[in-house]
Amino acid sequence: MFENNTNNPLDQARKANEGFFKGLYNNLRLIVRLLKDDRVSPLIKLLPIGALIYLVVPVDILPINPIDDGLVVWLGGYLFIELCPDDVVEEHRIALRQLKDIEVTPDEPASEVIDGSYRDVPPEGD
Repeated sequence: MFENNTNNPLDQARKANEGFFKGLYNNLRLIVRLLKDDRVSPLIKLLPIGALIYLVVPVDILPINPIDDGLVVWLGGYLFIELCPDDVVEEHRIALRQLKDIEVTPDEPASEVIDGSYRDVPPEGD
């Protein structure tokens, strides 16, 4: 009766949003890992930190709130990832993918059947 139609515009929009937020989450995890890495220059580490400070400080460069705040945070994160050494960024991306694979695929597949036995216990007081 109902077909699984993958061409449904609402399904496509939902998948696009999931991809956007998943990518945003992965970039945040990458930025945190790169901030902790000693191989990244401390001057470059000032980019995402400065972008977050700009987000908190009430003074705005452009008067088009909140678009400018989002733009500065995005630009700070993007430039930070681009200015970090490519081999370090790729190393952390591979590590994040491996972590994701471990989280998604457990060692033993979950079984839907639970073994057990039933026993009738008389109520207390009898």
